Amino acid sequence: MTAYKELKTIRDFIRFAVSRFNEAGLFYGHGTDNAWDEALALVFPALHLPHHIHTTLLDANLTKVEREKLLFLISKRINERIPVPYLTHESWFAGLSFYIDERVLIPRSPIAELIENHFEPWVNLDAVENILDLCTGSGCIAIACAKQFPHAHVDASDISHDALSVARINILRHSVEDQVSLFESDLFSSLPEKKYDLIVSNPPYVNAPDMSSLPAEFLHEPQIGLMGGLSGLDIALKILKNANPYLQDKGLLIVEVGNSETALIELFPDVPFTWLSFERGGDGVLMLTKEQLTAYQSIFSKTSVES
Repeated sequence: MTAYKELKTIRDFIRFAVSRFNEAGLFYGHGTDNAWDEALALVFPALHLPHHIHTTLLDANLTKVEREKLLFLISKRINERIPVPYLTHESWFAGLSFYIDERVLIPRSPIAELIENHFEPWVNLDAVENILDLCTGSGCIAIACAKQFPHAHVDASDISHDALSVARINILRHSVEDQVSLFESDLFSSLPEKKYDLIVSNPPYVNAPDMSSLPAEFLHEPQIGLMGGLSGLDIALKILKNANPYLQDKGLLIVEVGNSETALIELFPDVPFTWLSFERGGDGVLMLTKEQLTAYQSIFSKTSVES
């Protein structure tokens, strides 16, 4: 502490964090894309302060315990390349705060924007009764859907028992336990026989070359939530192959495949995927209707991926 005795206020520590983060050349991509936002994402939750505080509070002096805590977290972020949400156990998705630890991926999907917009213009808000979130992880997509579709029931599945434990924390945190049901399931294998108006999934889709070159920050995340096989499409192909019986006649399937978009287009050049665009950035999210899934079911079924 003696080496940093000049640091006294919240403003001091934000400035200090920004400088150190820039000096260290950190990689951003877990909710922020620059050192300033990264510093705010670390400092405010660590001090149990909201992200929007009166500017006069920035000049409040911190206690010795608070200063030691911030220095410790800043050091962990730099020296061990631990993403901020794992240090603060907080991440934001679709305007909601989620508890996060290293049992789950850190929420960052552009699907959040779709949820906030009620999947318009493709979905009628009042007509949606049942939603399925595959590979739910922290439960962020399922819970955000529950908030935006208050009259719908949401089933959320994941193969990871650990991930479902985190999802359960978030379900209770957002008081949607009567609306969201969790299933430990390898995709559709242990789900109830049910049809959904909307199936949404952000499955593992990082391909083998990208896995070998990920920045150090991503290596703290569970690999089961990242690895999508050699092409990145192993899980996505299983979803395309098996989703049809679970969709209502006018249902929609939405799947994020990220950088594996090109590989999927090359694999199925005749399938009319709708690739969604986002005002806040992001790509690699496809949409298919029930009718389209049915029309191309024979093509999907010929893939070598076992369900």
